[in-house]
Amino acid sequence: MANPSLLILAGDGIGPEVMGQVTRIIDWFGAKRDLPFDVEHDLVGGAAYDKHGTPLHDDTMARALEVDAVLLGAVGGPKYDDLDFSVKPERGLLRLRKEMDLFSNLRPAQCFDALADFSSLKPELVAGLDIMIVRELTSGVYFGEPRGIIEEGNERVGINTQRYTESEIDRVARSAFELARRRGNKVCSMEKANVMESGILWREVVQKVHDEDYPDVELSHMYADNGAMQLVRAPKQFDVIVTDNLFGDILSDCAAMLTGSLGMLPSASLGAPNDAGRPKAMYEPVHGSAPDITGQGKANPIACILSFAMALRYSFDEGEEATRLEKAVEKVLADGARTADLMGPEGGTPISTTEMGDLILGALDASL
Repeated sequence: MANPSLLILAGDGIGPEVMGQVTRIIDWFGAKRDLPFDVEHDLVGGAAYDKHGTPLHDDTMARALEVDAVLLGAVGGPKYDDLDFSVKPERGLLRLRKEMDLFSNLRPAQCFDALADFSSLKPELVAGLDIMIVRELTSGVYFGEPRGIIEEGNERVGINTQRYTESEIDRVARSAFELARRRGNKVCSMEKANVMESGILWREVVQKVHDEDYPDVELSHMYADNGAMQLVRAPKQFDVIVTDNLFGDILSDCAAMLTGSLGMLPSASLGAPNDAGRPKAMYEPVHGSAPDITGQGKANPIACILSFAMALRYSFDEGEEATRLEKAVEKVLADGARTADLMGPEGGTPISTTEMGDLILGALDASL
């Protein structure tokens, strides 16, 4: 059988630096765990614009549709601020999501015990936190029509339309239920059914999918505003949260800060399974391109490394190897290793991007 295939799009800013450490770890799995990958590298974002005049070349898009998974670093930077909207670096990322039909965005919020003091919440509220937000990514208010700014009387009016079909809700609900079966077997669906018809439909469809096909999974419903409050009151009550595009955008950022650092947070965007049962998939760290520290060796590679761990788990059914990598990261942090973004008030000397990669590889060696 052919090796699983990966397309690496390191992108801009610190993307190439953090992705360099991921490449080392991919090589480690091939050499030490007999888990080789066929890896290709290409351009996205500003790097692609500099070479091709577009943030994503058609050939790159075609290859992304063929491989088993895409790993993306980061896109954007001040160099590209004055470009026309149609060719800004972020348009490359959005094209990938759209044409790969990546409708289910997985945003974990996991707080390693060693970093519990970095959260703005009390350590006992976040230590051991492990929740997953499943955000619908291709519909809702960000895509609904009509939209725009129009003239009405003597003033302008901004219009955005919240729109969901039953099938769009159905497929993301199934994604959440399937994910819950791999975790704590509990889903909380969040909407605003008290004031929005789209929320009423959302709740009805999620409940129907549950009752017909996932009765073994515990399901609850919660209004999204209460969900935001509960995330900062008692976050460990949740396992999987499923919600729409707008609320998912807000709630996932809220959950992200429970962990203390964006440099620690991975994500996955998944589509429908192909003939082999693998979903179209793109994995990327939550953090941006961080142009202020680019090229200085200060970037934290852990979010990108944990994104590869998500790829091992969700694209390649290598859950044990994903856990091995996550435990290696946890061990390094427990031993006190810190990049600049993880330095606490007590100070100390941060390690470089490459040194963090060295330590995680060492922890992987020690796991054998």
